[in-house]
Amino acid sequence: MTLKVTLARSVPAIADMVVVPVFSDDVGDRPAGLDWGVLEAAGFDAGVGTTSTVGGDGAVNLVVGLGRRAEIDANTWRSVGIAIGKNARRNRVVGAALLDLVPDDDRRAVARSLAEGIVLGCYSFTSWKSDPKTSTLRRVAIVGRGRGLSAAVRVGAHVGGCINWARDLVNRPGGDLTPPEFAAEAATMAGREGLSSKVLTRAGIERAKLGGLLGVNRGSYHDPRLVRLTYTPTGRPSGHVVLVGKGITFDSGGLSIKTMAGMMTMKDDMGGGAAVLGAMASLSAVAPRVKVTAIVPMTDNMVGPNATRPGDVLTIRNGKTVEVLNTDAEGRLVLADGLSLAGEASPDAIIDVATLTGACMVALGKKYAGLMGNDEGWVDQVAMAADRSGELVWKLPLPAEYREKLDSEVADLKNIGGSHAGALTAGLFLQEFVPDGVPWAHIDIAGPAWSDADEGDTPKGATGFGVRTLVSLLEHFDAPS
Repeated sequence: MTLKVTLARSVPAIADMVVVPVFSDDVGDRPAGLDWGVLEAAGFDAGVGTTSTVGGDGAVNLVVGLGRRAEIDANTWRSVGIAIGKNARRNRVVGAALLDLVPDDDRRAVARSLAEGIVLGCYSFTSWKSDPKTSTLRRVAIVGRGRGLSAAVRVGAHVGGCINWARDLVNRPGGDLTPPEFAAEAATMAGREGLSSKVLTRAGIERAKLGGLLGVNRGSYHDPRLVRLTYTPTGRPSGHVVLVGKGITFDSGGLSIKTMAGMMTMKDDMGGGAAVLGAMASLSAVAPRVKVTAIVPMTDNMVGPNATRPGDVLTIRNGKTVEVLNTDAEGRLVLADGLSLAGEASPDAIIDVATLTGACMVALGKKYAGLMGNDEGWVDQVAMAADRSGELVWKLPLPAEYREKLDSEVADLKNIGGSHAGALTAGLFLQEFVPDGVPWAHIDIAGPAWSDADEGDTPKGATGFGVRTLVSLLEHFDAPS
């Protein structure tokens, strides 16, 4: 059932749930008509996103905590929206009178964050359930008045839907979301959102001399694809950004095969590609002034009779040769081709997103993505975009003194750099395929792309991490000098 998030002048009379917001520091000014003894006995403390339900006059009251009044920001409101979405899934119509709590100048941003959060909170992946317990929620009415609020709600709901679509892509089994199917999904989305699209099949990939993508694909039953999408704004663009996403639809490790446990969630190895496509799907609603090109190379990494062997040498699009010593370090090989193509587009900046290294998870855990790049100003822009979007990134160095770890005796470089600093040497490898003078940033989302538990703002399984950061980055893009 399709959920509609709309702006309303008042709580709908047919609402079967009404949201009651409470600041944690408003002890002397609590909303009337609620049984606060029951709420306190239930442990409700009005922290951000905490909820409790109590009876009301005909409709259930969903009491939602907003935290301390002085500390609330756009990310807080998104968390509040997520809490509403999670707790309202078994209702049909919900009224949320929240915008009167917000100064006029902030209402559009809050309305957008709320709508996005509500859509995210309603997410579930039930495609393979024989008896899915899907949401019955049809409408959430955000109550408020003000210029531009209705449009802000529409944009927020659209972006939330695009993040959920990216989650769906990642959650689909690798045997279902094959490279040709992944490319078909991207092309369908492009048609729906008014993007131009081009899909390269094997013949086109061979003509383009994408040796990294072809090398990883050698063990696969399914042919590879490369998807290229373009968003062109109305009016003169303020710049051109190329997004590159890793699209490994399943990663067995190739001949350097993973363990059983290591393979269990490897359908998520196209999480970077999904994030790039989710961001592209958002642009028709967000309407940034920058031109955006997306490049997503797609294959799975399998064990087959002609799979790339350790010691084989691949020639990447830009002519550099790579000795493959670990076939499980395959993402950087397809990204090398993607980055080479990105550089040929003469962009103002490039950013790639990839579930790239376990080493990044060792360093930063499951919550933080690693961020690195060749231009401090551009990396700072990405970090600020992540902060605005509520996604956690941590800046990592690209130490030139580690580049020698990638030296090969038989090729221009090898695809691994030893047993230490794996996330950094992976970044240094990618840098080899970015033209000199082009600002580039890399986000390693190996940790936050997948969650082992439903906790806080994050669902169990695919998280859609990266979409919000990319959207915010493009919306506030400032061409690096």
